[in-house]
Amino acid sequence: MYRYGLAVPVLLTVIGTTCAYPPRSSAPLPSPTAEFAAIPLRFSFTTIHVPGARRTVASGINDRGEIVGSYDDSAGTHGFHLRNGEFATIDFPGATFTMAFGIGPSGAVVGAYRREGEAAVNYHGFLRTSDGRFERVDAPPYKNTIAQRILPDGTVLGCRHADDFGASMRGAVLTPQKYSETAAFGSMHNGATPDLRRVVGLYNFAPGDRSAAYTIDDGRFIPLVVPGSTATSAWDVNPAGVTVGTYRDSAGVHGFVLTHAGFVPLNAPGAMTTRALGINSNGAVVGSFEAGG
Repeated sequence: MYRYGLAVPVLLTVIGTTCAYPPRSSAPLPSPTAEFAAIPLRFSFTTIHVPGARRTVASGINDRGEIVGSYDDSAGTHGFHLRNGEFATIDFPGATFTMAFGIGPSGAVVGAYRREGEAAVNYHGFLRTSDGRFERVDAPPYKNTIAQRILPDGTVLGCRHADDFGASMRGAVLTPQKYSETAAFGSMHNGATPDLRRVVGLYNFAPGDRSAAYTIDDGRFIPLVVPGSTATSAWDVNPAGVTVGTYRDSAGVHGFVLTHAGFVPLNAPGAMTTRALGINSNGAVVGSFEAGG
C-alpha cells in the first residue's frame, strides 16, 4: 500500500476563482449544516510523488500553485516545497522529523518538527520565511505546538498541547500579537479565511469522544459533521469560505468539499482512502490517497 500526494483542480466555478484576498465581508458562508449537493462537482486529478519517497502527502497550496507537504524516505520524514515542477526538501535545523503543512501567498511555509529522542506526541512549530530563514512558532508555557496554516498577513493557526492529543490540546491563533484559543476539547485550528470570518478545524466531543469538525463563523462555534459520517475533520478553507476535509463512513475514508451547494464527496479514482487537506482561492485542492498494490 502506498500513499500519494494529490492535486485536484476543480472544474466548476462554484468554488470561486478570484485570486484577490477580499476585505472582511458580510456575504453568507457555506453552511456547516448543509446536506450533500444534488449536483456533484467534476474533478480532474494529478498525482504528486517526491522522487524516491516511500510516502508523499500534500498538505497546502497557495494561489501561485506552490504546494507543500511531507514525505518519508530511508532517512526519515521531511517537508517538501513543490514549485514550478521542482521539489525542495524542508528540514528544520537539528530536527530528526519535519512536516510542512501550510504555505502563504509569498511562499512562507509553516509546519512542525521533532528533535532526536523526543516522543511521538512532541511537536514544535516553525515558520520558514520566503527567503529560507527558519523561525520557531511556540505557544508558551505549553510544551508542544503545531503550526498548521499561515494567512496572507502572517497570522499562524494551529494548536498547542502538553503530553497528549486530547485534554490539553486546543486550537489556537499562534501569532504573538493575536494569540487566542478555543475552549473546544482536543481541538486544532487548521485554516481560516484571510479576514478570520471563518476558522475551521477538528475536535473531540462527547458522547463517546467522537471526532468532529467545526467552523467558527463570525465568532460562533458550530460543529461540522458530514451527513452519515462517523468522523469528520476540516483541514482548510479558502477566502470564499469553501471548506475541505475528510470524513469516514461505512465505505471508508473520503475527502469532501463544502460549497454553498452543500457537501461534495471527493474520491481519487481507484483509491482505498482519499483525504482533502488544502485549498486555494482558485479552488485547487491538495491532499493524499492510498491505493492497494
